[in-house]
Amino acid sequence: MSVEGSEKQERLLFASIIFPSKSSETNALLLAESIRTFAGSLSQAPILFFVPENETQLSSAVRDKLLALNVTLIPFEIDPEVAHFPFTSMAVAAALAESKTWGQADLLAWLSANTVVLQEPRDFILRHDKSLGYMPVHHALIGSRYDEPLDAFWILVYRYCNVPEDRVFPMTTHVDGVKLRPYFNAGCHITRPEEHLLRNWRDTFLKVYLKPPLQELYKQDERYKVFIHQAIFSGVVLSTLATDEIQDLPSKYNYPLHLHAEDVTDHRPSSLEEVVTFRHEGFYQDPEWSKKMPAREPLKRWIAEQLLP
Repeated sequence: MSVEGSEKQERLLFASIIFPSKSSETNALLLAESIRTFAGSLSQAPILFFVPENETQLSSAVRDKLLALNVTLIPFEIDPEVAHFPFTSMAVAAALAESKTWGQADLLAWLSANTVVLQEPRDFILRHDKSLGYMPVHHALIGSRYDEPLDAFWILVYRYCNVPEDRVFPMTTHVDGVKLRPYFNAGCHITRPEEHLLRNWRDTFLKVYLKPPLQELYKQDERYKVFIHQAIFSGVVLSTLATDEIQDLPSKYNYPLHLHAEDVTDHRPSSLEEVVTFRHEGFYQDPEWSKKMPAREPLKRWIAEQLLP
């Protein structure tokens, strides 16, 4: 590639959050190893893992392995009361990743640590006129069905995020094929740091998540509490970016291994080798995982070699 061509290649940085627990550390190691092994031209891109500071520390063995993979570990402070609420730490860490990336890279790939990369994620390099690469949520759950009126929960989300009506479009969930109003997966997205999308997400989320009307809904259905971070992320995307500034990623990204049996779509992979990245819910905690995983033996062996004893 010419010097001129290389200058046009946008720089990408990977980021995630890691907690000092065996499952989170296992996930993070698997993510980092998979990027370095399978991400092709992006395999040597910088990786930042954000570590919330508390009384428990990452294990020294995992820390050493991550450093050997050239992963940068960045501690950050968060109020324990705030961190106790689901996914607040992730929103705070994502905003920090955005601020660290600004000026250092053109694109930030925020991936939940329970992600594994199996092929070069070339679609992470967004088109120049796009500011967000996204995946829809895996299945409908609390999502707002496109052919039904907004419910009380989404009315609040749209109000708190100042969502313009003309930016609402139909989106189909990843594995159950339900048509929803925009409901983006918060665990896999590519952003341009200069847009400050993730800072806006953090600030809006922390401003509204404990508002009394939402707390009343949390009492009615625990899932509202668990997924308010993702709903607010969706609202902030709609209020920040025009529809022509966002780019959907192919279905081979962010594939939910744990929902493979429930996948009713025509893009259900017969084997994990067909996907670019997949998500999981700690498959390795099942002693029979290797027999159950829809993958060929070489990939299963590689995964087994990365797992903590």
